[in-house]
Amino acid sequence: MSAISIVKPGYSRKLDLKHGCIEMTHGSGGRAMAQLIQQMFIVAFDNEYLRPMNDQACFPSAIGRMVMSTDSHVVTPLFFPGGDIGCLSVHGTINDIAMAGAKPCYLAVSFILEEGLPLSDLKRIVESMAKAAQNVGVPIVTGDTKVVEKGSGDGVFITTTGLGIVPEGINISGANAQPGDKIVVSGTLGDHGIAVMAFRENLSFQTSIESDTAALHELVANMVVAVPKIHVLRDPTRGGIATTLNEIAQQSSIGMMIHEDRLPIRQEVNAACEFLGLDPLYIANEGKLVAICAAGDAENLLNVMRAHPLGRNAAIIGEVIEDAHCFVQMQTSFGGNRVVDWLSGEQLPRIC
Repeated sequence: MSAISIVKPGYSRKLDLKHGCIEMTHGSGGRAMAQLIQQMFIVAFDNEYLRPMNDQACFPSAIGRMVMSTDSHVVTPLFFPGGDIGCLSVHGTINDIAMAGAKPCYLAVSFILEEGLPLSDLKRIVESMAKAAQNVGVPIVTGDTKVVEKGSGDGVFITTTGLGIVPEGINISGANAQPGDKIVVSGTLGDHGIAVMAFRENLSFQTSIESDTAALHELVANMVVAVPKIHVLRDPTRGGIATTLNEIAQQSSIGMMIHEDRLPIRQEVNAACEFLGLDPLYIANEGKLVAICAAGDAENLLNVMRAHPLGRNAAIIGEVIEDAHCFVQMQTSFGGNRVVDWLSGEQLPRIC
């Protein structure tokens, strides 16, 4: 977590986790920093790779192709219905690794803490991260901590980096989509973005909308066993399903046709989008995925996804088509077609 790895025997002061706040001394490289690392991070993340407290982690490597991903999280508010920045930072990187069909193995984490952040909030975030990492069976093995002056941050920014291993014979990429392929989503769209926005703006709806933040690696593992030749996997985070499909269309040099009446969108999310003047196709998810596979594999893949709790609302929403312009189009419920273009501007800032 830092070059300072040893708390001197005579220094036994305890953190005031109820009333204390982050101070500049917690980033100074001295005793206060060591105290924070020992009593906050090591207690929560303890494992055999982190315990030596070196500036790097030493761990066994598996044979095969390795996958690496890194992601920064700047969500506001830090706590929202269904999750918080802590579990989100773990799930987000786990999912990026899983979208290669890989098994996540290790995580690294970096904290930028703002002076004045209550230690009770930091403890809640760290414990949420530890629980998420434990639940997915992927240890946090190394990290770093910095402190910035009050007003220079937003409480806490978290960057997580993950390593994983791709099984032999798996080749999943955004460049693999082919005309005739089917497009499958694992569940309802837009839940995370609307949950954060509604809570941020103190909006109330008849039914609570919660973030869908979740780790998708086990769902992906089941999918890969059933259909090893899945062409594309992607989690539609910032920019939602629309941006994700446009990215894949460009990578694969193809077009797509999706069908409005097949899109799984919760009534509450649709209503919130209408109220806020937003398009649910561009709203982020943090626990959903898009899969593209050969048409002959689609029903099998759909059934496997629906058998898992994180895929029970999975649906085939469209197909890949030939299109030199790489357009994503949608057949509307009225029978017409419209282009689903790239997101212009930022609908919902600071949601992940």
